[in-house]
Amino acid sequence: MLFRSFSMKKRLVVGVSGASGAPLAIELLQQLKYRPEVETHLILTKGGAMTLHQETGMSTEEFQELADVVHDNANIGAAPASGSWKSIGMIVCPCSMKTVAGIVSGYSDNLLLRTADCMLKERRKLVLVARESPLSTLHLENLCKASQYGVVILPPMQTYYNHPASVADMTRHTVNRILSQFDLDEESYEWEGMNP
Repeated sequence: MLFRSFSMKKRLVVGVSGASGAPLAIELLQQLKYRPEVETHLILTKGGAMTLHQETGMSTEEFQELADVVHDNANIGAAPASGSWKSIGMIVCPCSMKTVAGIVSGYSDNLLLRTADCMLKERRKLVLVARESPLSTLHLENLCKASQYGVVILPPMQTYYNHPASVADMTRHTVNRILSQFDLDEESYEWEGMNP
Protein backbone atom coordinates (compact mmCIF):
# COMPACT_ATOMS: atom_id res chain seq x y z
CA MET A 1 0.00 0.00 0.00
CA LEU A 2 1.32 3.42 -0.91
CA PHE A 3 1.02 6.50 1.30
CA ARG A 4 2.29 10.00 0.74
CA SER A 5 1.96 13.36 2.43
CA PHE A 6 -0.87 15.74 1.65
CA SER A 7 -0.18 18.17 -1.21
CA MET A 8 0.11 21.86 -0.28
CA LYS A 9 -2.19 22.63 -3.21
CA LYS A 10 -5.96 22.43 -2.92
CA ARG A 11 -7.03 19.28 -4.73
CA LEU A 12 -10.28 19.54 -6.67
CA VAL A 13 -11.78 16.57 -8.50
CA VAL A 14 -13.52 17.24 -11.82
CA GLY A 15 -15.70 14.40 -13.08
CA VAL A 16 -17.01 14.53 -16.64
CA SER A 17 -19.87 12.22 -17.59
CA GLY A 18 -21.68 11.69 -20.88
CA ALA A 19 -24.37 14.36 -20.65
CA SER A 20 -24.40 17.22 -23.14
CA GLY A 21 -22.29 20.17 -21.99
CA ALA A 22 -18.68 19.38 -22.86
CA PRO A 23 -17.87 23.08 -23.46
CA LEU A 24 -18.69 23.68 -19.77
CA ALA A 25 -16.07 21.12 -18.72
CA ILE A 26 -13.48 22.69 -21.02
CA GLU A 27 -14.15 26.19 -19.67
CA LEU A 28 -14.06 24.86 -16.10
CA LEU A 29 -10.61 23.30 -16.50
CA GLN A 30 -9.32 26.31 -18.44
CA GLN A 31 -10.36 28.69 -15.66
CA LEU A 32 -8.78 26.45 -13.03
CA LYS A 33 -5.49 26.55 -14.97
CA TYR A 34 -5.18 30.15 -13.79
CA ARG A 35 -5.51 29.11 -10.15
CA PRO A 36 -2.00 27.94 -9.18
CA GLU A 37 -3.20 27.05 -5.69
CA VAL A 38 -5.56 24.40 -7.13
CA GLU A 39 -4.55 20.95 -8.38
CA THR A 40 -7.20 19.51 -10.69
CA HIS A 41 -7.84 15.76 -10.78
CA LEU A 42 -9.83 14.71 -13.85
CA ILE A 43 -12.02 11.62 -14.12
CA LEU A 44 -13.47 11.27 -17.62
CA THR A 45 -16.06 8.60 -18.41
CA LYS A 46 -16.32 6.81 -21.76
CA GLY A 47 -19.58 8.67 -22.43
CA GLY A 48 -17.91 11.93 -21.48
CA ALA A 49 -15.13 11.35 -24.02
CA MET A 50 -17.67 10.52 -26.75
CA THR A 51 -19.72 13.66 -26.02
CA LEU A 52 -16.56 15.80 -25.88
CA HIS A 53 -15.61 14.76 -29.40
CA GLN A 54 -19.18 15.10 -30.71
CA GLU A 55 -19.77 18.59 -29.28
CA THR A 56 -16.34 20.16 -29.63
CA GLY A 57 -14.14 18.07 -31.93
CA MET A 58 -11.49 18.12 -29.19
CA SER A 59 -9.56 14.90 -28.70
CA THR A 60 -9.46 13.12 -25.36
CA GLU A 61 -5.72 13.77 -25.15
CA GLU A 62 -6.13 17.52 -25.73
CA PHE A 63 -8.83 17.67 -23.08
CA GLN A 64 -6.81 15.71 -20.54
CA GLU A 65 -3.90 18.13 -20.93
CA LEU A 66 -6.07 20.80 -19.28
CA ALA A 67 -5.95 18.89 -15.97
CA ASP A 68 -3.03 18.53 -13.58
CA VAL A 69 -3.71 14.84 -12.93
CA VAL A 70 -5.80 12.37 -14.93
CA HIS A 71 -7.30 9.23 -13.38
CA ASP A 72 -8.62 6.22 -15.29
CA ASN A 73 -12.34 5.85 -14.56
CA ALA A 74 -11.94 2.06 -14.52
CA ASN A 75 -9.28 2.23 -11.79
CA ILE A 76 -11.45 1.85 -8.71
CA GLY A 77 -8.29 1.74 -6.58
CA ALA A 78 -6.98 5.18 -7.61
CA ALA A 79 -6.22 7.74 -4.90
CA PRO A 80 -9.54 9.67 -5.04
CA ALA A 81 -11.39 6.41 -4.23
CA SER A 82 -10.20 6.72 -0.63
CA GLY A 83 -11.61 9.03 2.00
CA SER A 84 -8.08 9.46 3.39
CA TRP A 85 -7.11 11.26 0.16
CA LYS A 86 -7.72 14.90 1.00
CA SER A 87 -9.48 17.30 -1.35
CA ILE A 88 -11.65 20.40 -1.19
CA GLY A 89 -14.42 18.60 -3.07
CA MET A 90 -15.68 17.45 -6.42
CA ILE A 91 -17.52 18.88 -9.40
CA VAL A 92 -19.28 16.62 -11.90
CA CYS A 93 -19.67 18.74 -15.03
CA PRO A 94 -21.69 17.87 -16.96
CA CYS A 95 -23.54 15.31 -14.86
CA SER A 96 -25.81 12.79 -16.58
CA MET A 97 -28.94 11.41 -14.99
CA LYS A 98 -27.29 7.97 -15.02
CA THR A 99 -24.49 9.40 -12.88
CA VAL A 100 -26.97 11.05 -10.52
CA ALA A 101 -28.77 7.71 -10.15
CA GLY A 102 -25.48 5.96 -9.38
CA ILE A 103 -24.55 8.53 -6.75
CA VAL A 104 -27.86 8.50 -4.87
CA SER A 105 -28.05 4.69 -4.90
CA GLY A 106 -24.43 4.24 -3.78
CA TYR A 107 -23.72 2.15 -6.88
CA SER A 108 -19.99 2.88 -7.04
CA ASP A 109 -18.90 0.66 -9.94
CA ASN A 110 -16.37 3.14 -11.38
CA LEU A 111 -13.94 5.74 -10.07
CA LEU A 112 -16.19 8.74 -10.69
CA LEU A 113 -19.04 7.22 -8.69
CA ARG A 114 -16.73 5.92 -5.96
CA THR A 115 -15.11 9.36 -5.60
CA ALA A 116 -18.54 11.02 -5.35
CA ASP A 117 -19.44 8.44 -2.69
CA CYS A 118 -16.29 9.40 -0.77
CA MET A 119 -17.28 13.07 -0.93
CA LEU A 120 -20.61 12.21 0.66
CA LYS A 121 -19.20 10.04 3.44
CA GLU A 122 -16.44 12.52 4.25
CA ARG A 123 -18.91 15.45 4.15
CA ARG A 124 -16.95 17.25 1.43
CA LYS A 125 -18.58 19.52 -1.11
CA LEU A 126 -20.03 17.75 -4.16
CA VAL A 127 -21.46 19.87 -6.97
CA LEU A 128 -23.49 18.23 -9.75
CA VAL A 129 -23.96 20.26 -12.93
CA ALA A 130 -27.03 18.20 -13.80
CA ARG A 131 -27.84 18.33 -17.49
CA GLU A 132 -31.14 17.01 -18.86
CA SER A 133 -34.32 18.47 -20.29
CA PRO A 134 -37.15 17.86 -19.73
CA LEU A 135 -36.71 16.25 -16.33
CA SER A 136 -38.79 13.16 -15.58
CA THR A 137 -40.28 12.50 -12.16
CA LEU A 138 -37.55 9.89 -11.64
CA HIS A 139 -34.85 12.47 -12.45
CA LEU A 140 -36.41 14.96 -10.05
CA GLU A 141 -36.67 12.37 -7.28
CA ASN A 142 -33.00 11.42 -7.69
CA LEU A 143 -31.92 15.07 -7.70
CA CYS A 144 -34.03 15.70 -4.61
CA LYS A 145 -32.38 12.74 -2.85
CA ALA A 146 -28.94 14.05 -3.80
CA SER A 147 -29.84 17.46 -2.38
CA GLN A 148 -31.05 15.84 0.84
CA TYR A 149 -27.66 14.11 1.10
CA GLY A 150 -25.95 17.53 1.00
CA VAL A 151 -25.10 17.68 -2.70
CA VAL A 152 -25.25 21.04 -4.49
CA ILE A 153 -27.42 20.73 -7.61
CA LEU A 154 -26.32 23.39 -10.08
CA PRO A 155 -27.97 22.96 -13.49
CA PRO A 156 -26.43 25.11 -16.26
CA MET A 157 -29.41 27.47 -16.50
CA GLN A 158 -29.32 30.29 -19.02
CA THR A 159 -29.23 33.77 -17.51
CA TYR A 160 -30.09 37.07 -19.13
CA TYR A 161 -29.63 39.64 -16.36
CA ASN A 162 -25.88 39.71 -17.14
CA HIS A 163 -26.64 40.52 -20.82
CA PRO A 164 -24.66 37.71 -22.48
CA ALA A 165 -23.53 38.51 -26.02
CA SER A 166 -22.66 34.94 -26.98
CA VAL A 167 -22.89 31.28 -26.01
CA ALA A 168 -19.32 31.65 -24.73
CA ASP A 169 -20.52 34.38 -22.33
CA MET A 170 -23.24 32.07 -21.01
CA THR A 171 -20.77 29.22 -20.61
CA ARG A 172 -18.28 31.43 -18.76
CA HIS A 173 -21.00 32.76 -16.47
CA THR A 174 -22.20 29.26 -15.59
CA VAL A 175 -18.66 28.10 -14.85
CA ASN A 176 -18.12 31.12 -12.61
CA ARG A 177 -21.24 30.14 -10.68
CA ILE A 178 -19.88 26.60 -10.32
CA LEU A 179 -16.50 27.83 -9.09
CA SER A 180 -18.13 30.27 -6.69
CA GLN A 181 -19.22 27.21 -4.68
CA PHE A 182 -15.53 26.84 -3.80
CA ASP A 183 -14.74 30.59 -3.72
CA LEU A 184 -12.68 30.13 -6.89
CA ASP A 185 -14.69 32.28 -9.32
CA GLU A 186 -12.56 34.72 -11.27
CA GLU A 187 -15.29 37.27 -11.93
CA SER A 188 -17.92 38.64 -9.61
CA TYR A 189 -21.54 38.52 -10.73
CA GLU A 190 -22.94 39.61 -7.41
CA TRP A 191 -26.45 40.96 -7.74
CA GLU A 192 -26.52 44.66 -6.90
CA GLY A 193 -30.26 45.17 -7.16
CA MET A 194 -32.65 46.10 -9.95
CA ASN A 195 -32.10 49.42 -11.70
CA PRO A 196 -34.97 51.78 -10.84
